[in-house]
Amino acid sequence: MYPNTYPLLMAQYNQWMNEKLYALCASLSDAERRADRGAFFKSIHGTFNHLLYGDKMWIGRFDGNPFTGAKVGQDLYATFEEMHADRVITDQRILDWAAHVDAEWLQNPFTFVSGIDGKSRTFPAHVLVTQMFNHQTHHRGQITTLLMQMGIDPGVTDIPWLPALGGATQ
Repeated sequence: MYPNTYPLLMAQYNQWMNEKLYALCASLSDAERRADRGAFFKSIHGTFNHLLYGDKMWIGRFDGNPFTGAKVGQDLYATFEEMHADRVITDQRILDWAAHVDAEWLQNPFTFVSGIDGKSRTFPAHVLVTQMFNHQTHHRGQITTLLMQMGIDPGVTDIPWLPALGGATQ
């Protein structure tokens, strides 16, 4: 059985890492954040934007409050500050959902319509929850690489250092 503790752990990790990365990137100029650095979504800004888009799509499906009005790759906000403010709200929304999701829901089939190809797909809910958290980690890993290439060390990014677990912060 898929434990319902996994979503809460990963939601806490998501929030912690987003706080760290947004804090580091707040010291960069807008031009530095938007510079094409060869990542999937070109820039740090583009990658943050894609992460926020993906999280809003998935949590909207999971909590029954769908995210509409934007397409993959579309800039959600004109400024870093606006995007950061929504990131904080979205991370709290993911945490609130994760704190109440139960193991039975995670085992049940979940059907969604892809925003990429418009096709309907059904998987056990836990597969899609894993996808949401894996997607976050994947793209945040790109941001940490871009920061390291700029000479900015993001510090420890491993789950055992998560402050909610009593881990040492850096």
